Amino acid sequence: MTHLAEQLKHGAGQAWESLTEGWRELGSRASGALTRFWSDADDAQPANADGGKPNMAGKADRWLPPARWSFMAVDVYGAHDKLVVRIEAPGMAQEDFQIEMSSPEVLSVLGRKRYAREHASSSYALVQCAYGTFRRDIRLPAAVDVEHAKATYEAGVLRIELPRRELASHRRIEVRVA
Repeated sequence: MTHLAEQLKHGAGQAWESLTEGWRELGSRASGALTRFWSDADDAQPANADGGKPNMAGKADRWLPPARWSFMAVDVYGAHDKLVVRIEAPGMAQEDFQIEMSSPEVLSVLGRKRYAREHASSSYALVQCAYGTFRRDIRLPAAVDVEHAKATYEAGVLRIELPRRELASHRRIEVRVA
């Protein structure tokens, strides 16, 4: 094998290794961020409480190819007294969100990302943004007090503050002779 062929083989091997490493990292970091969207054309309301497909209603607007999946990045971090959940959701309004605890440890964010045509006579060459209704379930690392939770939406970021719930204090149980 010639020196040039050896160099090409080595370069291709490095490129392949780098590519596979990148895909593995993307898969491990973003697998939870992959979110299912139902087309607004097929949807009259957000997804139902058990995460199933929304009720079907309305006529489809065929200019937009159906968007099925998108990434919605989420950060969950904690302070001593609260958990904070941040969800990147650009292009929405505060009334587009519904937030609930679907179980004691799972926060569910349901929403609708609406689209508006820029011009009635426009034609799209590329559509990478997902539109429609979605449901994102986030497993929380600690018990929270839902009654005192707060949510704000600003600059494309939904921020949910969840005070930690105080668990029963550590109590020692004395063993007695029967």
